[in-house]
Amino acid sequence: MLADRLLKEVFAFDITKAKLPKRIGVLDPFNGEHAGQVRRNVELFHRRYYADEQPRMLMLGINPGRFGAGSTGICFTDTKRCVADLGIPVEGVQTHEPSSDFFYRMVRAAGGAEAFYGQVYVQSLCPLGFTRKGNKGTWVNLNYYDDPVLQKKITPLMVEWIHALVATGMHTTVACCIGTGKNYAFMQKLNDKHGFFGRIIPLEHPRFVMQYRYKRLGEYIDKYLAALEEAYAAPV
Repeated sequence: MLADRLLKEVFAFDITKAKLPKRIGVLDPFNGEHAGQVRRNVELFHRRYYADEQPRMLMLGINPGRFGAGSTGICFTDTKRCVADLGIPVEGVQTHEPSSDFFYRMVRAAGGAEAFYGQVYVQSLCPLGFTRKGNKGTWVNLNYYDDPVLQKKITPLMVEWIHALVATGMHTTVACCIGTGKNYAFMQKLNDKHGFFGRIIPLEHPRFVMQYRYKRLGEYIDKYLAALEEAYAAPV
């Protein structure tokens, strides 16, 4: 069953093999303060939406942030949407992430969680997040591409990760990249070298839309839906 294969890869990802610089922190919800609940969330999610053998299209983001997958273990899903849209109860922590707000508006427009996840598997190029100390001495979110040393260290793991995801039972004709800038450029570079997918469709990151293009929200939701239609129509 697809759920079993995906859960095996999600829980087995080992960032320690990358030997990261000491100045880089790892955002690992599977081994953090709420690890038990996160693992339960992730298992419930996969067994609810991937309990079959239907191939999915991959939609890959950057890496988890603290208030989305960093709190729930489910990409682009804060605790609010985890409860309201997925029906998975969350206790002990409450988060609201603008990216999740946009993402689930799109999911609802696509027919709801069951219809959307019946066709798509959403993950990140790196399934764990990163942090570093900001100017005030507090730890802040860090994207993998914002630190050249970090990017170089984790690239082999990211290649292994994509290979593993594809092998679970994913479409390879088309994939979507969430992020039209550095994330898309890097994913395309990996694809040119390793040939994971026939084509990658870039989509604006939900946070960018919510922060800079909110008045055009419907336009970007339509762009996501158009990409999904194109991907669904492509041969496996």
